[in-house]
Amino acid sequence: MAKKKISDKQDPLSFETSLIALEQIVTRLESGELPLEKALSEFEQGIQLARQGQKALQQAEQRVQILLQDDDNAQLDNFTPEDK
Repeated sequence: MAKKKISDKQDPLSFETSLIALEQIVTRLESGELPLEKALSEFEQGIQLARQGQKALQQAEQRVQILLQDDDNAQLDNFTPEDK
């Protein structure tokens, strides 16, 4: 089954779906079993997914900042995983 190439003309995948696809690409690339052309194609798709994910994260961060601006007493702090 042929894989769909990610392009700007398609509806973007959800962040979670993009992350799963990116992890699968990394696994295939790390295996070292792909021919050069296939590896380059996978790498290109991975770059597109990473950029799409970065854009989604930036948009989410902007939304959070807008929501916090409505509360004059809210303070923006850096997130660290230990805060969970």
